[in-house]
Amino acid sequence: MNDLGIPETFQKRIVIIGGGFGGLKLSELLSPSLFQIVLLDKNNYHNFQPLLYQVATGGLEAESIAYPLRKSLGKNVFFRMMDAEIIFPEKNLVQTSAGNLSYDFLVIASGSKPNFYGIKSIEKNSFTLKSVPDALDIRSWLFQNLETAAYEKEIVEPLSVVIAGGGPTGVEVAGALADMKNHILPRDYRELNFRLAKIYLIEAGERLLGAMSIKSSEHAYNYLRTMGVEIILKQSVKSFDGNEVLLSDGRIIHTKIFLWNAGVIGNFIPGLKEECILKNQRIAVDAYNKVSGYTNIFAIGDAACAEQPHPMLAPAAIQQAKNLAHNLNLSGANHAQWKKFQYTDKGVLATVGRNKAVSEIKNIKLYGFIAWLIWVFVHLMALVGFRNRVIVFTNWVINYFSYNSAIRLIIHPAKKIIVAREKAEAGKEVQ
Repeated sequence: MNDLGIPETFQKRIVIIGGGFGGLKLSELLSPSLFQIVLLDKNNYHNFQPLLYQVATGGLEAESIAYPLRKSLGKNVFFRMMDAEIIFPEKNLVQTSAGNLSYDFLVIASGSKPNFYGIKSIEKNSFTLKSVPDALDIRSWLFQNLETAAYEKEIVEPLSVVIAGGGPTGVEVAGALADMKNHILPRDYRELNFRLAKIYLIEAGERLLGAMSIKSSEHAYNYLRTMGVEIILKQSVKSFDGNEVLLSDGRIIHTKIFLWNAGVIGNFIPGLKEECILKNQRIAVDAYNKVSGYTNIFAIGDAACAEQPHPMLAPAAIQQAKNLAHNLNLSGANHAQWKKFQYTDKGVLATVGRNKAVSEIKNIKLYGFIAWLIWVFVHLMALVGFRNRVIVFTNWVINYFSYNSAIRLIIHPAKKIIVAREKAEAGKEVQ
């Protein structure tokens, strides 16, 4: 035994970094008779990111969108829960948080992380929505502020939420919060006047859902406006100090709840040649998803960027994984038979709230209730695990007929509370 307890074998070893959509699909499709497959991830579960916003807004339990990786993997796939820290390509070695791991082939499927564009105040004080802990922190912080507002009658800011980024995540979060504000929270917090509560959606571009058609953008805009969301276009966020959001035109919005969804960059692993890492920190790959300058290192999903960039969406990562598995299964290095990756656009969906969604599948554009039903079906089928599908579907049915998202729990104080307490304590010491 060596290499983190993984046995020696005559097979070539493929190490996959990341248990997201791409990494998980690749581990399923690689031939166990040809390769010893090792999957690394810092978590022991697969995180279904498209529904994180529902965890953040109390619509779903965290466990319903997370699935144990070990239960998903085949019997011949080894899993190790650890961080990949540095790659040593000249040694065919990955340094992890628990030791070194050698490889014959390396696949980087490490996903993406928030891009703060160098704005330190936003990086320090805002919430992001990329992981289950992020979603739980948002949920806790949201309800902690509502509980505070219930007895501090003069406080208005805790009732207001600012969301930066008018892409699918920003639109879906704004819609979910608007539904809560209009139908759920007034029943729970009868002492609060939710007419004072504001939900702001800030977008630096000219329209929401910039990757979709103008008509879809207009539908999303109108849906949110009728739900009471205040949309500010053509303005960027310059700073957030924990209490005030400063916009590029000088406007200031008072809030304690600020969500940053205004961009992502690749979550790359150090060690590759500098020329492989692009400005957006994604890894340059060729038509076979092979990293430029290497013969046995590949990248897929959000971490990868081809000459013709593909959208940073789950379908792209899954399609890349399927193509790469097909190529590697052709006896590994027989490049003459390999297929170039060609992305098939299967469409884009975004929900804007109850019975409201926009759908673009090929040349068919649908809006409203029908688009919402399509969104529900697609996301249910995409969830990993039959149990998760049943739980999510049951929750959605109950919420639909009762207008009652029941998971409004503060299980643990959000990290922002801890930071605030540390600041308060530091201030007392200075005095």
